[in-house]
Amino acid sequence: MNWENIAGQESLKKLLRDSIAENRVSHAQLFVGKEGYGTLPIALAYAKEILSSENPHAGAKVEHLNHLDLHFSFPVFTDNKNSLSKNKFDEFREMILKSPYAGYDEWTAVLESENKQLFISADEIDEQNQKFSLKSYEGGTKILIVWRADKMNVAASNKFLKFLEEPPAKTIILLTAESTNDILPTILSRTQIVEVPRINDEDLEVYLKNNTTVSEDKIGEIIHQAQGNLNEALKLLQSGNKTDEFEKLFVQWVRDAFMVKKKPEFLRSIILWAREIAGWNREKQKNFLNYCSEIFRLALLQNYQSENLVYKKIDANGFNWMGFSKFISGANIESILEEINTADLHLTRNGNPKIVWTDLGIKLSRYIHKS
Repeated sequence: MNWENIAGQESLKKLLRDSIAENRVSHAQLFVGKEGYGTLPIALAYAKEILSSENPHAGAKVEHLNHLDLHFSFPVFTDNKNSLSKNKFDEFREMILKSPYAGYDEWTAVLESENKQLFISADEIDEQNQKFSLKSYEGGTKILIVWRADKMNVAASNKFLKFLEEPPAKTIILLTAESTNDILPTILSRTQIVEVPRINDEDLEVYLKNNTTVSEDKIGEIIHQAQGNLNEALKLLQSGNKTDEFEKLFVQWVRDAFMVKKKPEFLRSIILWAREIAGWNREKQKNFLNYCSEIFRLALLQNYQSENLVYKKIDANGFNWMGFSKFISGANIESILEEINTADLHLTRNGNPKIVWTDLGIKLSRYIHKS
């Protein structure tokens, strides 16, 4: 990964490059931010520059993720009583080379492990300890990148803490995480925390214009939805006919929710709607939740006459956007979004999708009439 391939983050890139030039690279750093902000691409570019400063020929090896002094740990599931990252490295390498901004949901999809728990194990930390006790292949620095360090289990965290306290010579540890909430405070106290902010809309626009052939209007719509997250922006670009599918199912949900109050038989329609969505993979279900949240927010803005902020409206299949928007207000928007966020949390924690979607579908019929 080259610095110039990273979307935006100019101030942070300069800060990191200066730390190398001035020989003040901290031995343990934690890059905190959403994956779509560029935590892993930044860590990879940083590792490349560190190793290239010692050996000019190192860069190409890092770019292909096959430098012998660059090691990776990342969450996997237990497979035949084994939970070591190296067993899934080929899949991880292929995903990152194809999409450096890919996130945890994409990784679970690659492993086809939506219903399995991914974690970084104590055995994985032991494995890395053993690797780093050996001399580097090229005689210089050895680097460990821990992707999604917040997925370490308790046993792994305790062993990793010892690794941080007594690191081998010429060792640099770069961790990434979406937040610090699930990382031991003792680990946080021994790492330099680097906050990775959302990508500026202007930088996201430049990246999309330079790397896609999408119209400016579509880019504008994507930037509004992506909220500075390049991974989300790229998924929106690739969604294609999913947007039409999401729109159709959203309209069906809203119409059934309106009708069920007067005609309880529409409850069956909501249950069938929930079953259809529950059959999707988890990533697609979570994307639909994000879509629903955004449509409700836009309807609220429409109702409060902030027309200039409403970049997208639903007008297909005779849907009355203006009439629908009048029902979304301060009286119910908080409850609706809270239920959607709760559904997202349950899906993340492998809740039964049929139950999650049925519950969400029915609750909308309660909130949509609230005034």
